[in-house]
Amino acid sequence: MRTVIHQWVEAARDGNNPRVVTKLDGAWLFMGEAQFLPGYMLVVPDPVVTDLNALPLPARDRLLRQVGLVGDALLEHTDAVRINYEILGNLQPALHVHIFPRYADEAEDLRTKPVWSYDWDAAPRFDPDRDKALMDKVKSYLAKVGLI
Repeated sequence: MRTVIHQWVEAARDGNNPRVVTKLDGAWLFMGEAQFLPGYMLVVPDPVVTDLNALPLPARDRLLRQVGLVGDALLEHTDAVRINYEILGNLQPALHVHIFPRYADEAEDLRTKPVWSYDWDAAPRFDPDRDKALMDKVKSYLAKVGLI
């Protein structure tokens, strides 16, 4: 089944996805389209697989390590107080890991709830000019720790 995730990866391979932060070993790091939590990113394996259990163990271990290091980079370069990680695949049945920085200044009624409680349609959209500085900092951090 061809999903939006497949389209993102194909566009990244072709150099036509402006949301690419960097190519990882066997995966891509993307900025999320909805930036209601600044720094929302996703890691997607390349080639795309259906779910985490479809990855061979070495690739699975590598992907989860990469996800954790992206979280470290976001903690270093944002005001996030923690990072939430989610792997769902219910709407888009292709493995993609959501990485959500969470902030102390989030609205009280949303701070302790899953991010799906936010109004995604009203969220600020990815902006390559606004988001470039953070993308560059995350990429630099990942290079410093030897991930790229």
